Amino acid sequence: MHIPARPRQAPIVAGGLPADELAERLRQRLDLPTWPLPLHLLPPGTALVGGAVRDGLLGRLALQPDLDLVVPTGAIHLCRRLATSLGGSCVVLDRTHDIARLVLRGWTIDLARQDGAGLEDDLRRRDYTANAIALPLGGPARLVDPTGGLDDLRTARLVAVSEANLQADPLRLLRGVRLSWELGLELEVTSGEWIRRHAASLVQVAGERVLTELEKLAAVPEGHGGLIWSLEQGLLSGWGADPSASGRLRSFTPEQATACGLAPLERAWALPLARLAALLPAEALARLHSSRQLQLRSDRLRRWWERLEGRPDLEHLPESRRLELQQELEADLPALLLPLLPAAARGYLTRWRRQDDPLFHPMPPLNGDQLQRELGLAPGRQLGDLLHHLTRERAFGRIPEADPAGRAVAIDTARAWLGRRRD
Repeated sequence: MHIPARPRQAPIVAGGLPADELAERLRQRLDLPTWPLPLHLLPPGTALVGGAVRDGLLGRLALQPDLDLVVPTGAIHLCRRLATSLGGSCVVLDRTHDIARLVLRGWTIDLARQDGAGLEDDLRRRDYTANAIALPLGGPARLVDPTGGLDDLRTARLVAVSEANLQADPLRLLRGVRLSWELGLELEVTSGEWIRRHAASLVQVAGERVLTELEKLAAVPEGHGGLIWSLEQGLLSGWGADPSASGRLRSFTPEQATACGLAPLERAWALPLARLAALLPAEALARLHSSRQLQLRSDRLRRWWERLEGRPDLEHLPESRRLELQQELEADLPALLLPLLPAAARGYLTRWRRQDDPLFHPMPPLNGDQLQRELGLAPGRQLGDLLHHLTRERAFGRIPEADPAGRAVAIDTARAWLGRRRD
């Protein structure tokens, strides 16, 4: 899942710097000489636009940022030529609008033909003013900002360029919510009204694109708030989002994850997974063309949350249910634990992190081949049932872990089980 960049440097946009000094500071922060793409290979009039400019101004620039370049013409042809000469690869993204992606030494560089008569025309056709700032790559450092994006960044506001621009690509509605929560920018009132007004049109967007935005939003530390806002404004109704998800999402916070004992790396994947599972049933994920794996993970989490509703821990579950839970959610247990009592969750996580814990990582003490050799069994359902029984006995401590004692007890247990089956 997508994990957003965290602020790494102080923002430079709020310092009241003159425009030319601000542009020079941004160029230094972007560290152009370290790019894998030599600037002299780019045509005159090339400009860096979008997220890298915005994030550089806000101090959120990743170590290896995705770069969006606007060129006067011939973006696809240029991309192919650069890929050949520099040893990268070219992916055509949109033939109609002349957009291609250069993948080069681990960097992603999108090249797009200028939309309109000039760079300012191109910027005026973008989604939000924060994304409509350009840094031309030739000549003295300067910023091109025809929509007032710098002032909006200085006042920590997210402002749509125009209602028509949002309508031109309805994914921009959901992107605005994500940017607001990810960047800590307050969504301007009129822009928020436009998003509400056209919320139903999000269903016109390809499911894969919607899911990508939702994954990015779910990965934002406070992204549960943005998901709740989107749900309440009707943005996700057409995609089959769970209308009752708000209550559960409100508990899927970084604070709750920390209280439950999740380590930072565990929080980074468990919180987004839990949020998506709470929001999107498996059938909604299927409509969004998610992977089958994500659909299964979401379905299992939702099913077990329902079974555990109102329970502070897992201790009330009978052995058969508890083993079933551990087998189905062995890999995703941190996400399951978020609604539980934090003290209980911390204890379970301690055991889950031990790969040799027989309940939290259940497996039989003997495999099928060993049982066939020791007991003369044939492959089939009986063997499968016996393996399940031995797994349960081991999980709840009735077969010791130590060899050879554990092996001997396991074989005796298997013989006793077979004897009962014959009686």
